[in-house]
Formats: sequence, C-alpha cells, structure tokens
Amino acid sequence: MDKNTVIGILLIGAIIITFSIMNKPSKEELEKAERKRDSIEMVKQTEQLKEIVEKEKSITNEEVISEKKEETVDTSLLKNRYGAFGNASYGTNDFYTLENDLLKLVISSKGGRPYSVELKKFRTYDSLPLILFDGDSTIFGFEFFATNRNIFTNNLFFTPVNTEKSLYAKDNEKIMQFRLYAGNERYIEYTYTIKPSKYMVDFDVKLVNLEDIIAGNTTHIDLNWQMYSPQQEKGAENENNYTTIGFKYLDEEVDELRSRGKDAENKEINIKLEWIAFKQQFFSSILVAENNFSYSYLEFAKLEDSDDYLKLFTAEMGVPYNPGSTKEIPLGFYFGPNHYNTLKKYDKNFESLIPLGGSIIKWVNKFVIIPVFNFLNKYIESYGLIILLLTIFIKIIIFPLTYKSYTSGAKMRVLKPQVDEITKKFTKPEDAMKKQQATMALYKKVGVSPLGGCLPMVIQFPVLIAMFRFFPASFELRQQKFLWADDLSSYDSILQLPFEVPFGYGDHVSLFTLLMTISTLIYTKLNSQMTATTNQQMPGMKFMMYFMPVMLLFWFNNYASGLSYYYFLANIITFIQMYVIKRFIDEEEILRKLTENANKKTSTKSKFQQRLEKMAKQRGVKLPK
Repeated sequence: MDKNTVIGILLIGAIIITFSIMNKPSKEELEKAERKRDSIEMVKQTEQLKEIVEKEKSITNEEVISEKKEETVDTSLLKNRYGAFGNASYGTNDFYTLENDLLKLVISSKGGRPYSVELKKFRTYDSLPLILFDGDSTIFGFEFFATNRNIFTNNLFFTPVNTEKSLYAKDNEKIMQFRLYAGNERYIEYTYTIKPSKYMVDFDVKLVNLEDIIAGNTTHIDLNWQMYSPQQEKGAENENNYTTIGFKYLDEEVDELRSRGKDAENKEINIKLEWIAFKQQFFSSILVAENNFSYSYLEFAKLEDSDDYLKLFTAEMGVPYNPGSTKEIPLGFYFGPNHYNTLKKYDKNFESLIPLGGSIIKWVNKFVIIPVFNFLNKYIESYGLIILLLTIFIKIIIFPLTYKSYTSGAKMRVLKPQVDEITKKFTKPEDAMKKQQATMALYKKVGVSPLGGCLPMVIQFPVLIAMFRFFPASFELRQQKFLWADDLSSYDSILQLPFEVPFGYGDHVSLFTLLMTISTLIYTKLNSQMTATTNQQMPGMKFMMYFMPVMLLFWFNNYASGLSYYYFLANIITFIQMYVIKRFIDEEEILRKLTENANKKTSTKSKFQQRLEKMAKQRGVKLPK
C-alpha cells in the first residue's frame, strides 16, 4: 500500500469522524428528548399507580362500608378529578370483535381503542398467529383540556352503541360505535367500519355538544398513539433495520425516521401530514387523517432487553378543532402487509413505504424488476426458480455492457508487454510521472481508454443496487422455502455457532452468502487478470478488490438469503458469459488492429481541421504549422 493510498484512507476516516461530530445531537436536543421520555414514563407510572390505588381502595371499601356509600364516595372523587367525564372513569373493560376475511380487530371499551389486530392469512416465523399489536402494549386516545381538567380518552370507558359483541363483514360492511359520555347528549363517538376483503378500517370521530366543556381557546386536539412493535421475522437484526415510523407530507413525498443502526430517533414536524405509519419489515399499521395532522412528534426507541419486541413507537399528533355543536374527525387505519401492489390499491402512496431506493434505483425497481418478478410469479410457484429466471433476464439485458467490458479488458491484456517495457524503462521513484505519461501516450496512440471497462460496470451499478433494495423488501419472498433455505427473506443457516462472531457476522453460517463470497472472489481473480495493466497504474486497487468480497461475507450473513442467492447466480452466469465471449474474441486480431492504429500517420487531420484550413486560405490567413 503506497503513500497515496494511506493518505486517502486517513482522509476518509477524518471525513467520517467529522460527519459524526457534526450530526451529533446538541445538548438542548438531548435534554428535550430526555424530557419527552420522562414525561411518557411518568404518565405510564401514574396510570399504573392509579389502577393499584383504585383497586386497593375498592377492596377496602367493600369490606368496611356499604355498596351504596362506596358508589357515592367513588363517584364524587372521580367527578372531581374528571369533571363531566367522571362517570366514564370507572367500569368494566369489555372487548368487541370486528373482522373480515383478512383481519380481526379487537376493540376495548376502555379507551374505545383498537386493542389488538390479527392478520389471518399470515403467521410469524415460528408459526404463531401474526398479531400486529396487542392491548398490553398499545395506547391510543385524544388528549385535551375540559373544564380545566386534562382528559385522556385512553383511560376512560366508552359505552357501546351496538348490542352485538362480534361482527363479521362477509358480504356487506359492518359498523361498531362507541361513545364516551360527558352528560346528557354530550359525548365523543368512535365509529369503526370494516368492509369485506379490505385491510382498511374507517375510523370516524364525532365530538357532540362539547363546545362548552372543551376549553374555548382550543384550536387543536392532541391524538396520542403508542405501540410496541413485536418481532415477526426470523432475523431480528435485519427486521430491526426496516422497523421504523414512516409519514407522508401533505402533497409531497413519503419520509421516515432513519432506523438502520440507531437505538433511538425522533422528529418534530410542524407542517401537515397525511398519514403516519408504524412500519415493520413486512407489515404496517397506518393511521390516515382525511383532514391531515397539523403537527406531529414522532419517536422510536430500540428495545435491547426484550425478547418479544423490537421497538417502542410513539406518535403525538395535532388534529384541527373548530368549536361547534358537532365536530367530525374522519380518520382511518390500514392494518396489513407491505406488499407493493396491495398498498398501491389504496391510492394514498402507501407503496412508498417499501424501501426501493431513490431516483434511478427506484425507477429500475418500479418499472423493470417488480413487473418482471410479478409476471413470472403468475406462472411459477417456486421463488427460487423465479429468481433464477429473473437473473438470466437481467444478465441478457446487460450482456452488451458485459461484452464491451470484456473486450476492453482484452485490449489492455494485449498491451501489457508494451506497458511492462515502459515500466522497466522508468524504474526510479522520481520517474513515476514520466512512466504515467508514457503509458497514457501509448493508450492514446493505439486508441484505447484504460477506463473503457469501467464505464459498462458503472452503468450496471444501478441494477445491482436495485436488487440490493428489492430482495430484503420483497414481501413475496417472506417464508418462501428453496433448497436448504427455509425463508428467502431471511438468512439461510446451515450451521449454528456456539459463539458470536464479531463485526456483525452473527452466530450462524449462511451458505448462500458463503457461495456468493467464494464466487465473487473467483470473479475478482479473473477480472484482475483481465485488467492487470490497469491495476499496475492504481496502487492499492488490488487490495480493495479482494477486501470487498470478504466484507460482503460479514454484511450479508444476516441479510435475505434471496439476495445472496441472486448475486451467486449472477456470478455463475457471468462466468459462463466470459467463457463464451473468450471463445469468440481473437486477441491476436485485437493486437493487429491496435498496431494499425499506432502506425497511422499522426499528421492525419480531422475534418474540422481541414475545414478550418480551407477557411483560412480563403481569407489569406496563414496558420502556424
């Protein structure tokens, strides 16, 4: 490794360190986040303490005083604490079920909130029912001031309007309504509407005759949503990288909190949002506001010590409020898979939650990879075979670039003896510049570009990155078996290690990743032989060429096995193409043509030069020779 390479590596390290320091949260931001977490924790602890105290108080009153006196005392205390909503602060927590053929939504009378959601057609990696969230890990409710008291609907008891406790939307939509009363003809009403074969659940909120209870200067009502995201897939580390909070700006693009490698992240948004999604790797819970959210605070925290949950999601949103006898807030939930075509059907840009990359990469995925993949999926059940055919299709499309890259390498090989002669001529370190100039003069003389083989590879790069994005995010590969891999969307372990290998490798051996690495090293060896002359001109390049495949072994060991399988197939097909191309390329003929180029008269003038001289003669101007 020469001096320039060392300096380059040091500069890269300095840039990374500087970038990390510049992006480190300020003291004020850290203190704000800490206050936010403390506030949330305080609310949780207060509610737990409240339940314990009320339970103990209920037992004591039952033993000491009469039932009538107990009711009078409790009602008086609760009315004092919750004002007009006092009668709704105690009761029995009943559960109601609203379902169709795709999902089962359980609603709790306490808070009137979604208690749990089960997706019927899917299972977790260990074959358990797939529950997006459950009641013990969810908070959902409106928070506002009413007669100088802070009201949080999540802790109050709603009264069902329906008599049925379970409804199934088979042929027609089904509706359940719940009301939080604040006296006669004053209430908050939740209306849940589910339709057959839909992952969307309409959620309409009405505030009826509350204008003299809710503070007069109120312009927004806070909506708080909190959820623990459970582990659904085999590879928790990889799943965690895709588990985050997504959101869509009004009339703009979809964005998300950066989750890869982060233990926590938060964002305060002071402009309107159309929807907010608690996104897992392959499933999402999305809350849609038809009239938009005015402002939002979003946060996730990674749960290091939990065996069942990956992250804690928190979203605090502002809902516009205009005083009136009846205020309607149209909302909706999407509970379902992150399947591209499924998300796209709802025409709300949900499909942008799938990380397909940006700009050119996203274009390649949307208009090339996904359509071809879906077409093959119509006729072939084996996803291993689909990936094979997809790989062949892509390699055929980019074959002209592969051919051009190989021919460029062949030109460099036949010139290697002449380059070696130049190297022997300039052996002193101070002659390095002269050697470089002489080599470039040779290339120019015969009409060869040393970077001729690089351009085709650069053009292929978007396809490689597109596949890197596509496979881990492809819902179709989830729990699909092929050969020894039991799930193409996760790692394929053939050996469980009794220890953890550092640098992110993990505690298992993925065979497809191993095969990919070996085939990449072989390809690197063959490619280095093709571009041996170029490598001599770029010290340190050979080291990097062999170092990268080894790094891929560590990076890909926990990735989707379908991705490693694709890269392995791509390498094998490349070997076949190189063998075929080599049989049709005559390197002696290439050398003969390059020699002819070199023997052409250097005085040969271009058409532009000839026209320039002709114009000069007509004007009587003598050009310098």
